[in-house]
Amino acid sequence: MTDRTFPDDFIPAKPSPDKGELTESEIISMAWEDETSFDNIELQTGLSEDEVIKVMRGSMKPSSFRMWRKRVTGRRTKHKALTENRA
Repeated sequence: MTDRTFPDDFIPAKPSPDKGELTESEIISMAWEDETSFDNIELQTGLSEDEVIKVMRGSMKPSSFRMWRKRVTGRRTKHKALTENRA
């Protein structure tokens, strides 16, 4: 590794405390994952399925959002009720 030198008057930034809240990016990652159901997302974030959809709609290009919606609609792993009704 290279040694770094800083000016004598350099003051490093204070680390920001973790508030224990998930970032929007983490919520989007969870929504894209097949293994994470909307129920699990709600338990961790407090966001309902409709609220997750709003986050996704506001954060993605329209074509990406449509592709994601097509992918998760009716998917058993994203909807706990569909998983429980599997016989």
